[in-house]
Amino acid sequence: MEKLPLLLKKEGYQKINFKVSKTKHLLIKASINGIKGNFILDTGASNSCVGFESIDIFQLVAGKSKTKASGAGATGMFTQLAKDNLLQIGTWKHTTFHLVIFDLSHVNEALIQHKAKPVQGIIGADILIEGKAIIDYFNHCFYLKKI
Repeated sequence: MEKLPLLLKKEGYQKINFKVSKTKHLLIKASINGIKGNFILDTGASNSCVGFESIDIFQLVAGKSKTKASGAGATGMFTQLAKDNLLQIGTWKHTTFHLVIFDLSHVNEALIQHKAKPVQGIIGADILIEGKAIIDYFNHCFYLKKI
């Protein structure tokens, strides 16, 4: 197992650390359009997303979306879409990142009830697949391959 980080580095992967919250969510820092935020790393979320309150924070241009969001006890939620953003996680970058925008208040309310800090968004399977992610739960890190 000690050789894995060296092998992945040779293959062009970037190591990114995460923390495990009180609620057992994987928490990471990332930036969108150069602005840092706190995110849940969620392998079960099909798309990466932020809350409506983050549109101005991350300087997003929100457009129409036909998609209805669901998850974590909520279904059929109105969404918007922000196209062609810069996402950076550690030193890994995605320069044409599309982002779903929807009401994340139910997620943050649940976190706050468990005395965990709220997040600005969720990094989902879209990025994990794009980055050919490898998650190392034991060492609290994951790896993304340079695009």
